[in-house]
Parts: sequence; structure tokens; C-alpha cells
Amino acid sequence: MAYSVAKDLIRHVSLRQMQIFEAVVRLGSYTRAAEELHLSQPTVSMQVKKLCETIGYPLIEKLGNQLHTTDIGKEVYASTQEVLGSMAALGESTAALGGVVKGPLRMAVITTAKYFMPHLLGAFINQYPEVQPILKVTNRLRVLERLQSNEDDLLIMGQVPEDLSVEAHPFVDNELVVVAAPNHPLTKCKSISLEQLSHERFLVRESGSGTRLAVDRLFAEQGLKIKPYMDLGSSEAIKQAVMAGLGISVLSKHNLRLELAGNHITILDVDGFPLFYRWYAVHLKGKKLSLAARTFLDFLLQQGKDMLQQLPHGNSNSS
Repeated sequence: MAYSVAKDLIRHVSLRQMQIFEAVVRLGSYTRAAEELHLSQPTVSMQVKKLCETIGYPLIEKLGNQLHTTDIGKEVYASTQEVLGSMAALGESTAALGGVVKGPLRMAVITTAKYFMPHLLGAFINQYPEVQPILKVTNRLRVLERLQSNEDDLLIMGQVPEDLSVEAHPFVDNELVVVAAPNHPLTKCKSISLEQLSHERFLVRESGSGTRLAVDRLFAEQGLKIKPYMDLGSSEAIKQAVMAGLGISVLSKHNLRLELAGNHITILDVDGFPLFYRWYAVHLKGKKLSLAARTFLDFLLQQGKDMLQQLPHGNSNSS
């Protein structure tokens, strides 16, 4: 089927069917498309089936556990992207001409950013109430998958991927500190060495997380290696384990406001800490951001740091 023929046939397809088909092909999954579009999986499957019937050819085939577009499906997908892209551009142009910042703002953040991003997003929505935020909180691996498949307007992470062509905008410091329960013996010590720390029971995030990468790199530079005592899947789980006296860990100070204020966790005085990294707003290079996304990015760069500094951090042993 020629591309021009595919464009002609796509005129007889509903906009919703185009959106669903585009999401299924882009994400490679009926389930993930349903999650993104807030639909049930049977609804997504049914609409794709109806689309195939309208076009008159199979567009997607399942080989093993993976979905693949047929040759005709690839042509229809290209036409669908063109139509949806034109409509999105029209909506953005109309909003821009009217000077109105509105519409969806799709964002994905790694789990350790969930403690401060709602504050920034809430302040932004107060200024631009017609923006509709769509926030996905997940682990670093899934954030990178979403970045690669261009699922979001912006992604918030602490470690920028080196194997993807992206634009990364630093907007605030990410201060990593060593924490322990208030009754831990090390809370009475000053200038704790990394060598001494390496013998402690370490509670760590999963392999591949930004915090763990940073900590492993620091210890490796000193010829040391951490032997994880427990491998936990979230910062929240690590905080609870630290407070329970199961071991020590390294966490972002942004995640510890309530625990520090309530003296449930103490920051240890360790040589080489705190580690200072940056939080980045990231998108694929060359991506055309919507008016809402551009405005939020400007908001982060201009006001993000000052707003986060106004939030209470609590007390620490090292202050």
C-alpha cells in the first residue's frame, strides 16, 4: 500500500482510534497504551480491531510476547502521527496566540523526586490553572524507557543518560547524605571515613538507581566497595528500615524533611559527604515542547531552586 493511499484511508478513521493506535504502536503494548489513555485494555484492543476492519488490512501482529506493525501498519502509523501532530500543533498555536497556557502537561519523575515535585507542580498550577498535569512516578529504568519512547513532555531525574540524545536542564541541587537512626553509634562520631562506613550494614536502592550509581562511584574511587545488607525498591522503604535500626543508607536530603524535623533520622558526619548532584528536566533533543511544557520548564529554571529552599529541611547531626 502506498503512503498516499494510507493517508486517504485514514480520513475515514475516528480521532480516538488514531490516538489509541498511535499509543499501542509507540509503547509496544496494549496494556501500557490503556494505562496512558486511562482506558481498559479490552477497549483498546476493540478499537484497534475496528481500525483494522476500517482500513481493510491487519495493522499489528503479535510474535511471541512482542507486538509488531505490519508494512501497512507502519504506513498507517506514519499517517496517524502526521494527523495527530498537526492537530496538536494547531491547538498549541491557538493557545499561544491567545496568550493562554493550558492543556496537558505530561511528566515522569523518578521516585526520589516525588517528595518535592508536587510542591513545584502545585505552585505552577496555581499560576496556570488551565494546565492539566499528568504525573507518573516510577523507577529510573522505567523513566528511561518513557524518555526513549517520547511518552512525556518532560522527565525529572538526577543522572542524565549518556546513551541518548537529550537536552538536560539543571534546576536545583540534589544533596545526598548518609543517614542513620538517632540511636546509631556513629551519630556520636565526627569525620567518619568511607573505609569505616563500608563495614556498616548498608541499605541500598536497586541496581541502576541514580543514588546507588553515585554512591558506588564514590566508594570505587577510594578502592572500596559496599556490600549491601538489604536491597530495597524505594526511598520510602529505606527510610523506614533506617528508622527501624536495620542499617544506614544514602538518601537525597529533599526526601527527609519530615524525618529530620521529627528527629526520626540523623545525618552522619562522613568524609566526602554530602554529595552534590543536580536535578534535571530532560527531554529528547529536537523535541518541540508544548506551550504548557515550555512554560513549566521556564518556571523550574527561574523559580524552582528558590521555592525548594523555602521548604523546611529539619535539623541534622552535621549542621
